[in-house]
Amino acid sequence: MRAFTLTAAIAAALSLTACETYAAGHAVAPAGKVATSAGDVLADQKGMTLYTFDNDAKGVSNCYNDCADAWPPFAAAADAEAVGQFEPIKRKDGSMQWAFKGQPLYTWVGDSASGDITGDGVGGVWHLARP
Repeated sequence: MRAFTLTAAIAAALSLTACETYAAGHAVAPAGKVATSAGDVLADQKGMTLYTFDNDAKGVSNCYNDCADAWPPFAAAADAEAVGQFEPIKRKDGSMQWAFKGQPLYTWVGDSASGDITGDGVGGVWHLARP
């Protein structure tokens, strides 16, 4: 019985290692979606709504200084790699930001809880990022 228990423990440990290796080798999308009063929208890992900015160009953020204070860029790690329709883009300050279908993504300081969409339509240039 003792040999069976040890064998089972070793098999379980090897299975866990194999699962971790598999997960590490497959990138996970940096954002998910959250249900809001306006339907499903993209959201960061905390469930906060993501937005796009009309003044951006494909793959280029034009939101800096006071703009970025109010609309924090959805940060990507320096070594982030594209996952599906998400891709990291380099900002002019050298930091990395996530983009979806080429559109840079941001959160909004006016949102305080998952599912808030108070930034939609601000200034006529901020919009919900939709999956």
